[in-house]
Amino acid sequence: MRIIAIANQKGGCGKTTTAINLSACLTEKGCKTLLIDMDPQSHASIGLGIDVDKLEKSMYEVLVQPDVGFYNIIRKTEIPGLEIAPATIMLSGAEIDLANAIGRENVLKECIQELQHQYDYVIMDCPPSLSLLTVNALTAADDLLAPVHTQYFPLEGVKQLLKTIDIVKSRLNNKLNVLGILPTLFDKRTKLSRDVLRGIRDYFREKAFNTVINNNIKLAEAPSAGKSIISYDRSSIGAMDYQSLAEEVIAREKKIRS
Repeated sequence: MRIIAIANQKGGCGKTTTAINLSACLTEKGCKTLLIDMDPQSHASIGLGIDVDKLEKSMYEVLVQPDVGFYNIIRKTEIPGLEIAPATIMLSGAEIDLANAIGRENVLKECIQELQHQYDYVIMDCPPSLSLLTVNALTAADDLLAPVHTQYFPLEGVKQLLKTIDIVKSRLNNKLNVLGILPTLFDKRTKLSRDVLRGIRDYFREKAFNTVINNNIKLAEAPSAGKSIISYDRSSIGAMDYQSLAEEVIAREKKIRS
């Protein structure tokens, strides 16, 4: 089982879109996948058709109530082999409830042990901040995938994120690997997007994914239907981009394990 945290403290970079659609495309390629929604906004859950208002238990209970495990909250999706551990707005209270807990950064890591050997991939959608929830995800993860909007300020934000990763590696999780930096919302028509993409590849070199997620209206429409992009419009550019990303993630993972 490989655990991938999708994180960037900058909002609007395609983080949740990537979490949903990478999970769906990995599943389509034969990998049993669990998507964990670690964001109190619940967008990953909503984007896969979960009615969060009707949930009795969610990630909040998993983190703060020792007797509630993942198997009490995991839901199937319309894609066979893809399951989700949903979140609700209650998850925002976990920060307060865990604030004084001993080993508070390791709570998710301990909870996730019950999932060993049940999935090929566990994908975690993190909040758009370097909060305790994000630190829990990074502590539990094998890998970080960081989406970055192809504009200047988001690129600077990723540099700050990588400094945080160094701290997490030195203090909490020395096995954490940067799987890759993913350029998103790319608009080839603009010089700015092209320049930032060039900058990403120059700065991050082999850590930058070859795959680029193009700006695509279908990717924006799919969550409103509660569907992944491959369920919503398989022929779209967005679907092809995320299928390419899934292939690249699998290839990178195989290289790490070899």
